[in-house]
Amino acid sequence: MKKLEGAAIAAGIAAMLLASSTAQAQWGPGYGRGWGGGYRGSGWGSSFDSPRVNNSRTHDSREGRVEVSRFVSSDPASVAELGKGPVSVESESGDGPWVEASMRRTFEAAIVDALVGAGYDTLHPDVPQPQITKLKISRQVLTPAEEKRSPVSGTAAIETGTYGTGYGLGINVDLTKPRSALVSTRLDARIVEKDSGKVLWEGYATIATREGDGKWSDGMIAIKLAGALFDNFPKADAIAPGNAG
Repeated sequence: MKKLEGAAIAAGIAAMLLASSTAQAQWGPGYGRGWGGGYRGSGWGSSFDSPRVNNSRTHDSREGRVEVSRFVSSDPASVAELGKGPVSVESESGDGPWVEASMRRTFEAAIVDALVGAGYDTLHPDVPQPQITKLKISRQVLTPAEEKRSPVSGTAAIETGTYGTGYGLGINVDLTKPRSALVSTRLDARIVEKDSGKVLWEGYATIATREGDGKWSDGMIAIKLAGALFDNFPKADAIAPGNAG
């Protein structure tokens, strides 16, 4: 439907410009249609290009791409305790990029589901929980939202010769909507021993999405990042910082 509307707009603009250009052309006496046809062919009287319509844009390769880094303790005994028994989940707040409480609850729910899939028990909060999963969720703008702009733009040139005046016109019709901000969401997760505070496993995952994109609700982002973090848990890429043996 947008393409049809864009074509109609472009055709209307072209028709008006053509009428204006034809009406204003001045031809010398004695040069009838026989001469006029020849000079029109060389650019006089109605020398403007067809409007160029743009209704597409280049996709940003960062959109929807998930990046993950995971680390595990160097202590084999601690690693053996991962993925079993009860565990609690809590998220941290703070200044700057940290998100509000309602969004943190969405990510907590996604992490709980991922922990259950990894073998943990999250259904008995009254049972002593030797491990705690601590979360941090933050966001930052990668690319600001585009400003609103006029959908029609172009240039005009006037040429005057012996036999009249010619108009050269270039029209651009841009039907693309201004892009919303590209935002990076980062989920940090750390599993620690409740008593000692020792880090057993930790990782973070990030994804870039357009603000307000219906495809990427907070729930979908949370599920995507939690799933990436706990894929093949407790698989990791390196030893957790501060736990090198």
